[in-house]
Amino acid sequence: MASAAISNGHVRHRELGGGGSEKHGGALRNGCTRSPQHNGNSTSDHYKKAFSESFEQPPIYVPVLTYMGYGIVTLFGYLRDFLRSWGLEKCHAAQERKEQKEFVPLYQDFENFYKRNLYMRVRDNWNRPICSVPGPTFDLVERVTDDYNWTFRYTGKVLKDVINMGSYNYLGFAENKGESLSSVAEVTMTYGAGVCSTRQEMGNLDKHIQLEDLVAQFLGVEAAMTFGMGFATNSMNIPALAGKGCLILSDELNHTSLILGARLSGSTIRVFKHNNMQSLEKLLRDAVVSGQPRTRRPWKKILILVEGIYSMEGSMVRLPEIVALKKKYKAYMYLDEAHSIGAVGPTGRGVVEYFGVDPTDIDVLMGTFTKSFGATGGYIAGNKELVDYLRGYSHSAVYAASMPPPIAEQIIRSLKCIMGLDGTTIGIERVRQLGANTRYFRQRLRELGFITYGNDDSPVVPLLLYMPGKVGAFARRMLKKNIGVVVVGFPATPIVESRARFCLSAAHTRQMLDTVLNVLDEMGDYLQFKYSRRSPSARPELYDESSFELED
Repeated sequence: MASAAISNGHVRHRELGGGGSEKHGGALRNGCTRSPQHNGNSTSDHYKKAFSESFEQPPIYVPVLTYMGYGIVTLFGYLRDFLRSWGLEKCHAAQERKEQKEFVPLYQDFENFYKRNLYMRVRDNWNRPICSVPGPTFDLVERVTDDYNWTFRYTGKVLKDVINMGSYNYLGFAENKGESLSSVAEVTMTYGAGVCSTRQEMGNLDKHIQLEDLVAQFLGVEAAMTFGMGFATNSMNIPALAGKGCLILSDELNHTSLILGARLSGSTIRVFKHNNMQSLEKLLRDAVVSGQPRTRRPWKKILILVEGIYSMEGSMVRLPEIVALKKKYKAYMYLDEAHSIGAVGPTGRGVVEYFGVDPTDIDVLMGTFTKSFGATGGYIAGNKELVDYLRGYSHSAVYAASMPPPIAEQIIRSLKCIMGLDGTTIGIERVRQLGANTRYFRQRLRELGFITYGNDDSPVVPLLLYMPGKVGAFARRMLKKNIGVVVVGFPATPIVESRARFCLSAAHTRQMLDTVLNVLDEMGDYLQFKYSRRSPSARPELYDESSFELED
């Protein structure tokens, strides 16, 4: 009846909060911490195998030089804005119309300043036009700029067979070859490319029902429902599960879709330190003991929002410990498996399978089809009461157009392949190959002297570049070597933690990975970002903290 409680939402956490003993709480505090001496390997009874993650700290001169780099670029940005205001330099940025000069400026904020003076310098490294299937390799349309990245022109040349190290094509299902794709073509001819209606009106197809039954079977739960957009799966469903008088506890590194959904719900939001069980438990204990601000009434419900794999850090949720805490304090749990479903676990069933957790212990299971399944959309899964409730109250279910039938069929064929229902072992072989590629690539990066973040089994591999000047130089030189990479900087990451983010795929061959590693070795020496000293990070010490300031 967990979802029924979520739907109606009047659980009295004050009375239920004292159920766990102090001895149990002490075990959570002491037995599950991750000490620097152990380099992140958990010895907790919650885990059936070592939980190993790395957040190595760079030498002190690296963040100092990084801050100096941003400071210099910012100063030059203000100088150039001064020159533009006096007409000494042409301004390409958006400006108010002449008749709106007396208005409060619409565009003059720091975000626009940052985009105009910092982002524009490296803009050529994003939004590159691809003209092929984004598989393990892709074809790229060449473009050049004559005005420092304000505009681009196409040369007519196509860069062939660029190694793709950035797409979320974890299991290689973003493909255009194979006999199984014939079913997608047949569905397109039979159903067409779109539905032009919502599920509640004329857009509820038998393909949608077949897909939802298959998703529920794959996850080992009673029911599931699907949506046409992964982002909206979070942002439009969380408001249906929580509202005024509810408390949402959100990991500080949660995806924007989770943050937006929490804000739209109108709930009180409190943020706990990333993967930090002491921080989370302190917030839970305070919520149960103190209740709502001012009135001290019990919260209608407490909902914990976490991700399976965090897409910028490559870290994995400490799921068994969070499940233990949610049970102890009678809270609900919403697990976003966008990057983990299909990508981890012995049979690709995500972090729930990876940690050996019972799927019924997770109140709301969420995932997307945009990564491992080579499609679009998302799902919410759990018990039948939860799914039935969302069919009537979710904005995404009621107002959004249904998932296109060819997309539904692509997901069905991918799921059948992973589950072995197509009569082959291709799916499970891809899951295993992804795991092997991930472990090999991460190990080689460490041996080469690079600082990487995340869990050893996470196919998301951030390689730290730190300094802003190296971000653009790295991406450009990698493309010259016929390797496509994704680079990320502030504000998507902390200002001193700019990085390249590699996404491994089962479709990558060992030869491809070795080619990339050899180029990285060369690039690391040329740009000098082999910062690893194999020293313990300051970051795991967060798990040993015992005192936190709470924010309303």
